[in-house]
Amino acid sequence: MLDALLRLYGDATGPFQILLLSGVLGGGCAWLTGRAIAATWRPVWHVAASMILLGAALRFLHFALLEGELLNPVAYALDTLFLILVALAAYRRTRALQMSRQYYWLYETDGPFGWKRRPDAVESSAQD
Repeated sequence: MLDALLRLYGDATGPFQILLLSGVLGGGCAWLTGRAIAATWRPVWHVAASMILLGAALRFLHFALLEGELLNPVAYALDTLFLILVALAAYRRTRALQMSRQYYWLYETDGPFGWKRRPDAVESSAQD
């Protein structure tokens, strides 16, 4: 499995370098970016747009630091997909915490990535 992934990735670097650069550095940046986008109440599509750019920057770091291929579309797609997944998880986690903290009288957390209406929340009627 690991050999197949390394062949798809196409770099001459080893799995440790890929894990360190893409996983730790790229994943950390993606988490912080997703959290920041959610904290400023921007829409979720900003996550994907930001990760496309971050994927290109990460591809450049593989090229500059580890002598990998710069224009490797498969490696770029794998990195960007991973970054989007991490950033979306951070976005959803932050949004769930926002909803339950800011609107505590309406919502409560429902797992790490969700929120639900409080059972004692008062229904408001717009038909006055």
